[in-house]
Amino acid sequence: MEASSLPIDSCSKEHQKIYRDWFNIADSDRDGRVTGNDATKFFAMSKLSRQELKQIWAIADSKRQGYLGLKEFIVAMQLISWAQAGHEITFDILKSSADLENIGLPAMEGVDALAAKKDFATNGVHDINGSNHHQVPASAKWFTSKSSKKIPPSAVTSVVDGLKRLYIEKLKPLESTYRFNDFVSPSLTNSDFDAKPMVMLLGQYSTGKTTFIKHLLQCDYPGAHIGPEPTTDRFVVVMSGPDERSIPGNTIAVQADLPFGGLTTFGGAFLSKFECSQMPHPLLDQITFVDTPGVLSGEKQRTQRSYDFTGVISWFAAKCDLILLLFDPHKLDISDEFKRVISCLRGNDDKIRVVLNKAHQVDTQQLMRVYGALMWSLGKVLNTPEVVRVYIGSFNDNQINEADVDQLGQDLFEKEQDDLLKDLLDIPRKACDRRINEFVKRARAAKINAYIVSHLKKEMPSMMGKAKAQQRLIDNLQDEFAKVQREYHLPPGDFPSVEHYREVLNNYNIDKFEKLKPKLVQAVDDMLGYEIPELLKNFRNPYE
Repeated sequence: MEASSLPIDSCSKEHQKIYRDWFNIADSDRDGRVTGNDATKFFAMSKLSRQELKQIWAIADSKRQGYLGLKEFIVAMQLISWAQAGHEITFDILKSSADLENIGLPAMEGVDALAAKKDFATNGVHDINGSNHHQVPASAKWFTSKSSKKIPPSAVTSVVDGLKRLYIEKLKPLESTYRFNDFVSPSLTNSDFDAKPMVMLLGQYSTGKTTFIKHLLQCDYPGAHIGPEPTTDRFVVVMSGPDERSIPGNTIAVQADLPFGGLTTFGGAFLSKFECSQMPHPLLDQITFVDTPGVLSGEKQRTQRSYDFTGVISWFAAKCDLILLLFDPHKLDISDEFKRVISCLRGNDDKIRVVLNKAHQVDTQQLMRVYGALMWSLGKVLNTPEVVRVYIGSFNDNQINEADVDQLGQDLFEKEQDDLLKDLLDIPRKACDRRINEFVKRARAAKINAYIVSHLKKEMPSMMGKAKAQQRLIDNLQDEFAKVQREYHLPPGDFPSVEHYREVLNNYNIDKFEKLKPKLVQAVDDMLGYEIPELLKNFRNPYE
């Protein structure tokens, strides 16, 4: 369980107020974050051993962000009190919040003297989520600032802040110079870094995608339609919000605090088939779900959708932390269209999990055959030597009739469901690591894009026959990619789709592209080789 999902309601209002005051003491720069340096000074007043404090920080900062918000700070205080009472500190303590319900305040030597010195009449009071009502995080302003001033290292108070700084100072200049946003992916915004982890559900119609989300939330959400025919005809993002409501796509795409601005490139036809369902829910505080329209069979997919369906799926796949492919025992055939959708997930193979849903509809012997047939079908589509993880179960709220399922099947479904839930609940804990992983992947892609674009520019004649030369380069793009690969010793698997580049290049004049600027590439190499490892070192557990 996440530290932040521990019910702080078990902590009395009176204690919450004291913890809030202590938080303001520990938070030296009043930015709503207690960093490792802040914590080592404040936690020292508990007189606990370094080993105990190391474990307390590891549990409180389970997402490895490198700082504690108010919620996590309260968890740390409760754990300090628990340790002072002579109990052992383990990760299991969070699973039984009953143990922490009646716990008293920790003994913090000298905290009252510090409290007397500090004036707490601040304008913006931190709420329980650790945010500050009147305070926009400083890092949000970095993306809107027109000035080319360098961001001081002292302004970075978390791993994600560090990534934002590196992106603006090192990676974005390379992306802008070689039109990365046109060829590969739109420029990142502040909300892309701060967004909650996302889980996307894909599958043919009526495989139980919407029901699966309902099952996890244990309730309906705004805009959920369920039926045997293709009912979900739009992309629905299910996320946390103050009240239950549906927001249309055009509105979401222009909201700066949501990471969906890049979807405007797919046009109004797509945005009219896109909406956001908001509702208050503890699971949605941790994860955002993306429900997708059922993949149609035959030509209907391409001819009847007025937008680039596979392009949208590909955009979401790059942003998501987990992609669930849903099948049911009676729909194992992978149509050409579904095959095309799965192939557009290329590069995100590590995020894919397969769910064989509605498994109670067949008996154990048939289930064994169905599983074999599914693995055979997937083997032809997912071009990886490894076996993809398949979860088997019936993910809906209807009670399974025990007469229809033998004991073996019942045990299997329960274990598989537990494994899948564990995988999902693990996502927020790994979100920071995933963000770093995606950032490094993007930096490599930006370097390869720079090499390709500058190579094409170099191949253009300086005077005559430019149009012919451009056409020749576009026609022989595969060979040009091979030249770039050999020249810079790059792995062939990292290269983008030739077809996609060819399509984009038809709209550009190659002669207008920039020559290679080694300084920009070197800056990204330094960032990958030295600055990211240094950033992780600065924001690891302060007691290590």
